[in-house]
Amino acid sequence: MNTPHPDRKQEQEPPQPAEQSGADAHAAPLSDWLLPLVALQFLTRLPVTLGHMPTPQQFGRATLYYPLVGLLIGAVLFAMGELLSGVHLLLQAALILLVWVAFTGALHLDGLADTADAWIGGLGDRERTLAIMKDPRCGPAAVVALVLLLLLKFAAITAILGNQQHWGLLLAPWLGRCALPLLFFTTDYARKGGLGQALADHLPRGAMPWMLAANAALMVLVGLTGLLALVVALAVFVWLRSRFIARLGGTTGDTAGAMLEMIECAVLVALAL
Repeated sequence: MNTPHPDRKQEQEPPQPAEQSGADAHAAPLSDWLLPLVALQFLTRLPVTLGHMPTPQQFGRATLYYPLVGLLIGAVLFAMGELLSGVHLLLQAALILLVWVAFTGALHLDGLADTADAWIGGLGDRERTLAIMKDPRCGPAAVVALVLLLLLKFAAITAILGNQQHWGLLLAPWLGRCALPLLFFTTDYARKGGLGQALADHLPRGAMPWMLAANAALMVLVGLTGLLALVVALAVFVWLRSRFIARLGGTTGDTAGAMLEMIECAVLVALAL
């Protein structure tokens, strides 16, 4: 069972337990011990099977584990950088980027494409921007944004590998997936209804600051590289969040995905320079 992205073109409300029929209606609810798997299923294309649809409350609480998913992706990329050390740099970078995109099924790249189209085509109008985001067609702005971002990531990964700064491969996806819960925690959801709204409504607001602070502290332990990556990510976060609020009055699943991709790219570029 694969969980839908918050802002796919036809937003769907996650089914409530009471709406299930037959044996499923009387089945035991999904255990909260499985919340890390809910986050993993939601943010990646790994074959995670939960058995039952998480409730809206569990979708919200699973955001606490988004950074853990980012850390897992980063660990895989870091390991690839170490294991492929004897391979030509360009091929190394290409393979790492391929695995990176495949890991998420281009989930957040889709959000970047939709946001780029909507931002250009929306002409500053909120309702027009939101309407374009739901359009399944891909316009020229989306194509240009995807090509430029992937080129920047590829070049930055190549430079990071050449400089033996493999920590960047760990930090970029980790910071990107810390940004998602922070965005939903600090920003209103711009489009009513759907899975994204359910997620935003059930965030664990008491535990969220502690979780984010703990992740930031761990990144700083990496040293100056971790501190630089954290500062760059926060700067991009603040700027993009202000743009989302100015245009939409909040965020959507697509703009959240766009933010994640742009933070990852900015961190890679900053560490590659």
